[in-house]
This record gives sequence, C-alpha cells and structure tokens, in this order.
Amino acid sequence: MLPAVRTNLADSAADNLRLEITDGRWSIGERIPNELTLAELLSVSRGTVREAVRMLVSQGLLETRQGSGTYVRSAVDPAAALDRVKRASLRDQWEARAALDVEAARLAALRHTPADLERMRGLLAARGTVADGGRDAFIRRDIAFHRSIVDASGNRAMLDLYDFFTAAIAETIQSTIASDLPEPDVQAHAAIVDGVASCDPDRAAAAVRAFMEPVLLELDRLLSQ
Repeated sequence: MLPAVRTNLADSAADNLRLEITDGRWSIGERIPNELTLAELLSVSRGTVREAVRMLVSQGLLETRQGSGTYVRSAVDPAAALDRVKRASLRDQWEARAALDVEAARLAALRHTPADLERMRGLLAARGTVADGGRDAFIRRDIAFHRSIVDASGNRAMLDLYDFFTAAIAETIQSTIASDLPEPDVQAHAAIVDGVASCDPDRAAAAVRAFMEPVLLELDRLLSQ
C-alpha cells in the first residue's frame, strides 16, 4: 500500500484503500486492518484514516460493525462504474436510457396509484412548448414529466439511474452534436400515460418504444455524418 501523497490526504487515503478492495487484496466480508495499522501503512494520521473510511462506507464499499471493526462490503466501485458509463458513446447511453424508460413504464403500468396518474397528466399539461419560457425551462418540464413515470415504477434504483443518464446524455449532446434531436409531439407523450393508465405493461412499453424510435434514428443519422 502506497503512502498518501495528494494535497487532500483523506481523498488519497480513500483511493489507496479503495484499490486494496477493487484489486481483491481484501475480500468481501474480510475485516480490514485497524485504524492504527492503516495510519502507519499510509503515513497519515488516524483522523485521516477515519475520514477515508467514512468515505468508503458512504460509497458502500465498507461497513463498520460496532465493537467488531470495519469490513469489506462490496468490491464494486460505483464512482468508477459511472465514470465508464459517462465515457460510453452517446448511442450506447441513449440505448441504455431507452431500455430504462421501457422497463420503468412496464412497472408503472403495474404499480401506479391514482395520484401517480394525476401527477403525470398534470406535468404533461404543464410541459407546454419551447415558446413557454425558453428552451432550458422547457427541457426541465419535459424531464419532470418523464421522471414522474420512472417514479411511478416504485423502483428507487431506476430513478437514480434515470437522473444519472439524463445528466450524462445532456452533457454529451452539448459537446458532440450541434443540432437538437427531434422532440416527440404531445400525442406521443400522452400515449405513454395512456399505456401506464391501461395497467397493461406491454402497451406501456410499446408506447415508449414508439416514442424513442425517431430519436434513435435521428441520432444514428447525426453520428454517421
């Protein structure tokens, strides 16, 4: 294990501890060395080690057990995984987002409540057009509508992934594509709500696929230029 050398010693210590885990030198379920030992190995204070461990606990890599010590909980580094996703192609990101939207709509058709439907319809009505407050405001309203469907799926992990993909795709589009992707009309959006309201997961999924198809085709065209 290398000593911590960066300006932020806690971050550096956390990186070194993370490497021990992701490289498999500490296995899942194994208790890691105590605070004093780690401080000596990393050439930092015990307080720095304590802060580094807290970081990895918050990221789900470690867990502390009162009176027992700190144990490896997972070898999957979420930060690294998400960074790889952000570096994937725009087409790959959009396909993953589309798959997420389809499954979210399927689950929403099975799990939605009357309040969920009311919220979807209210957000769709409030969505308006680009002329209503400008492009950025319109995009926020559009995202809020689509997010309400994912929310109705009842799957918290899907909601977190949706938020991540939405931000990553927006960043990639801004940096790689000059023109806007086509915006499906109100009827295409309403068809998704109707699919969810029907309680038929296949109908809801089909509505999302029909919604996404023109966007994916245009994306292929733009990226092939």
